[in-house]
Amino acid sequence: MKKRVLVVSSANMDFVMKVRKIPDGGQTVIEKRGYDYIPGGKGANSALALAKLGADSVFCTRLGCDNHGQKLKALYSDSGIDTRFIVSDRNAPTGLASIIVEENGQNRIIVYPGANERITAEDVEDAMTCLPDAVFMHFEVPFAAVVAATEFANKKKIPVFIDAGPASSDYPLEKLGRLEVISPNESETLALTGILPNNADNCLRASYELMKRVDTKYVVIKLGGRGAYIYDGTYAKLLTTYEGPVVDTTAAGDAFTAALTLEYLRSGDIVRAVKYANAVGTLVVGREGASSSLPTSAQVDEFIRANGIVL
Repeated sequence: MKKRVLVVSSANMDFVMKVRKIPDGGQTVIEKRGYDYIPGGKGANSALALAKLGADSVFCTRLGCDNHGQKLKALYSDSGIDTRFIVSDRNAPTGLASIIVEENGQNRIIVYPGANERITAEDVEDAMTCLPDAVFMHFEVPFAAVVAATEFANKKKIPVFIDAGPASSDYPLEKLGRLEVISPNESETLALTGILPNNADNCLRASYELMKRVDTKYVVIKLGGRGAYIYDGTYAKLLTTYEGPVVDTTAAGDAFTAALTLEYLRSGDIVRAVKYANAVGTLVVGREGASSSLPTSAQVDEFIRANGIVL
């Protein structure tokens, strides 16, 4: 039976600009690599990743009553996502993310939240009626909605997985309830703890600081091309990622944590889940775009087989 994951998070239309390099202040450049509008948003990327990887993906978010909102909702429905809990908001536009992608695959993102800022505790409570096996969130939506989802899930003993992005130093992590996994990337770890996880000692220090602030079973720090670091309060383990081309890193973290969540639900093994997520992340960074870069379960299985990866 499929694992049902309720994603309470953001949905955006991404305005993607391909550039050779970021212009300096005051500089104007003529760029010929092109631009495009591509479905994105951390929550949408994760909900789509879950659906492609074989989960029963349920999405709770808000879209504007505009062309972007109509296109996004149609895409989600066509991709097999349960869209019953997507609210069309007449008082705010669909979220927009402006993404600059350099030739080396590095990206910089500016987000205009729009309707994402209007997700409420009532939206979340309604979505919880889908009876999920897990609740998955980012910090790209109002903190009150994140807290409400955690509280609802804790009452029903449903595990909560948080991809801790975007993050800021004043984010009140202490107000969150019990989590199964919290997973920041390197810059988010620095923002939340003041420690850059650039070596084993700093990964451990940062994980310890996060566990002091959050009631979580696991900390999983995403380290980009170096892999991921797991800490459970007693033991730590670094799992290196796999070889592959780097074209665009836009949705890699969102897909990684979604894949981790699903495989953890299926196996109950955090190490296996991170290995699986590393495989998914490797495939995502080798393709352009956000939702367009997400692999299917069959593609992930083939990558694992072809590379002799033992989960």
